[in-house]
Amino acid sequence: MLKTILSIAGRPGLFRLVNRGKNMLIVEAIATGKRTPAYAHDKVISLGDISIYTNDGDIPLGEVLEKVKVANNGAEIDIKAIGDDQAVRDYFETILPSYDQEKVYTTDIKKLLTWYNLLLAAGISEFVEKEEGEAENTDEKEVKE
Repeated sequence: MLKTILSIAGRPGLFRLVNRGKNMLIVEAIATGKRTPAYAHDKVISLGDISIYTNDGDIPLGEVLEKVKVANNGAEIDIKAIGDDQAVRDYFETILPSYDQEKVYTTDIKKLLTWYNLLLAAGISEFVEKEEGEAENTDEKEVKE
């Protein structure tokens, strides 16, 4: 799911990949639905390729967003209500205690929380794709019971 959601440097918000053209991508703003081109010189990154530094290695963004969703019972976050930079870091530490405090900046945390809110507003609430093996195992368990 997050593989088709894009962040484009210099443009606010998130975008959904619609189509590929010659030397460009056709993207749709998640918030407005407006379609625009993203050219080869634009810095485009898929949310599926982003991870957060932790003391034990890296954790994919989808897993971190899932932890944020669980911590907030699926509700949006009022980032301004959290408070100053230290309060944001303390809040994020309750969600991901092992995040690398030297490599992960407060601006990164705020961006992650903003993306979480944008995705929820767009109706995207499944951040981690279930593997086919997991789905088959749950079906088998239901049959056995």
